[in-house]
Amino acid sequence: MTLTWTRSIIDDAVHSRTGVAAFNVIHLETAEGLVAAAERSTLPVILQISQNCVAYHGALAPIARACLALAEQSSASVALHLDHAESEELTREAVDLGFGSVMYDGATLPYGENVAATARTVQYAHAAGVFVEAELGEVGGKDGAHAPGVRTDPGEAVSFVTETGVDALAVAVGSSHAMTERVAALDLDLITRLHAALDVPLVLHGSSGVADDVLTLAVRAGMTKINVSTHLNGVFTGAVRAFLTANPSVVDSRKYLAPARDALSAEAERLQRLFAFTPETTS
Repeated sequence: MTLTWTRSIIDDAVHSRTGVAAFNVIHLETAEGLVAAAERSTLPVILQISQNCVAYHGALAPIARACLALAEQSSASVALHLDHAESEELTREAVDLGFGSVMYDGATLPYGENVAATARTVQYAHAAGVFVEAELGEVGGKDGAHAPGVRTDPGEAVSFVTETGVDALAVAVGSSHAMTERVAALDLDLITRLHAALDVPLVLHGSSGVADDVLTLAVRAGMTKINVSTHLNGVFTGAVRAFLTANPSVVDSRKYLAPARDALSAEAERLQRLFAFTPETTS
């Protein structure tokens, strides 16, 4: 199967009123585990490479080309997405490399600057048929998204989407990045109001901090793309720790990366199935 365009995966999810799993790639082992999960579940997956991941690897192209190769040889429907890019230049590089979607994150900029930069990204990406996600409201660090005034206002969201032409919007509704406990309280009423006000899909960032039942409710309320990174990183790292504790003399990294990849893959498959419920089967 050839690489799938993000737009196709998102459009199918909107039509079926299901959630789509968008999982962050840290290194090749995570990408391999995520693609394997999608093959077993027969559900689509969006592989995400963040600006932080690019910084870790020193460049976008090597890790991106590895993910593109995995997607192209997989039997699953796999799309590649650039996550949380604060650099317009990086979004253009991703478009040129063949990504199906990019996220320009100007959420910390003044509103007018965010609109202008996002609109420039949209213009460049749409010329290549690439889907664009943006963020309005600050989905911050552990406390940021729970502070007063940072949640996304529906009226401002409508204006932002109209002025920029983005295809999907990441909104601040109570989740927060890098949470290692699944205790975030989502504002489900706000999600419902944003879904009703906007004609573009909604994206939930910081989903690692949200419990299964709340994620299910969020999809029912109108969330489409569900981003997960920290939770899967924890599963991977936990498996490495367990293996090395049981096998302290091992020095071949493949010996402990393989079970960690398998553990991450199993949890990714479980989350894919959780997000892809239908209202009919859960009512």
